[in-house]
Amino acid sequence: MQEARIELLQRMPIFGGIHADTLQFLLTFCPIVSVAANDFFFREHDQGDSMFVLELGKATVLKSWRGEDCLLQTLKEGDCFGEMAVIDHCSRSATVRAVDDCSAIRISAADLHRVYARDLKQFALIQMNMGREVCRRLREANGRLFSAKMGIPYTDGDLFLAA
Repeated sequence: MQEARIELLQRMPIFGGIHADTLQFLLTFCPIVSVAANDFFFREHDQGDSMFVLELGKATVLKSWRGEDCLLQTLKEGDCFGEMAVIDHCSRSATVRAVDDCSAIRISAADLHRVYARDLKQFALIQMNMGREVCRRLREANGRLFSAKMGIPYTDGDLFLAA
């Protein structure tokens, strides 16, 4: 089972280029959490210090607006979420609710600090990869915002290069 988890992490952008032995070391500290369908991994405004890698099931990312939950995204196996709290130590910006019974790897800032103490280069690569992933998501959000403001359909490409 541990080998499957290492392979799952290595397929993710955040853990791209990270050695298997580093991931094995990291996983020794990371609990597997189970969340039943319709229960919450966390809610918007909760304090957070960890990210999750969805191992099994589907979940939704929701943002509250005027008492309603608005769907932002559906997550599937292999997706990660919650990494902003690891980076900025602020409260959760959205809610994540399980659609199905889910299991996920919980990776805390303290777990990543153990990697820092063991292998600074691998830690730095994880941090750079997390920054890149957050930037990728920000670029996508900018594209969606621009599309909404211009009243044009969003495409999953670079809108600013379109002729």
